[in-house]
Amino acid sequence: MSTVQEHEGKSATSALRLRHCPRQPRAAIVSLHGGRTDSYQTSQPWHLAALRMRPVLRAAASAMPLDDIVLAHVRYRHRGWNHNDPLHDTYRALSELHQIAGAVPTILIGHSMGGRAALRAASHPQVHGVLALAPWLPPGEPAGQLSGKRAVVMHGERDRVTSPRASADYVQRARTAGARAGVILIGKGDHAMIHRSGLWHRTVATVVTDLLRPEAPPTGLTAASYAATDPLLL
Repeated sequence: MSTVQEHEGKSATSALRLRHCPRQPRAAIVSLHGGRTDSYQTSQPWHLAALRMRPVLRAAASAMPLDDIVLAHVRYRHRGWNHNDPLHDTYRALSELHQIAGAVPTILIGHSMGGRAALRAASHPQVHGVLALAPWLPPGEPAGQLSGKRAVVMHGERDRVTSPRASADYVQRARTAGARAGVILIGKGDHAMIHRSGLWHRTVATVVTDLLRPEAPPTGLTAASYAATDPLLL
């Protein structure tokens, strides 16, 4: 990310990898990349799943004053979900973020397995909102932790890896649990967010801006996704 100052995590065991950290941040955006169902292979920053989230984080940052925003991503110990491993890594990263930046409102942006971890971590007091991109949501995935939180799920209409229908069903359950949640379908979009990538990234920027809005209701293209019964198709 050439437009922001690079920062390294505190150590090789840190779960939080900082990309940009102003002296007095007012908010934070933290990305979580995808992975595998089961794998204890060490997660590396050059894996495709991790590289895929770099332009996403850059897109989210494009709509924000960099003097106000911490940009970071979660560093997983393993590539697989295993026994909730990415969720535990996310909790550790949020604790490290609190030590560095204080109790700033934080938006989690997760893709695939990272989307599942981001939605699960919504109960953490540091989390202000969640944007889940093509999340992996197995049957019975809990949604009650989103009560009182804001969440948007974006899914490619032609995703063959994770289910757009499961995302829509999950958002309905999150709303029932008390979340301000919506779902956006990217027409002809795929799981890797390659097809219509510009639309994916522009929508990420708009949604993150809305999620960081303190009290005002969401505006623009995301308004319908919060209020409508059916997914908003772009």
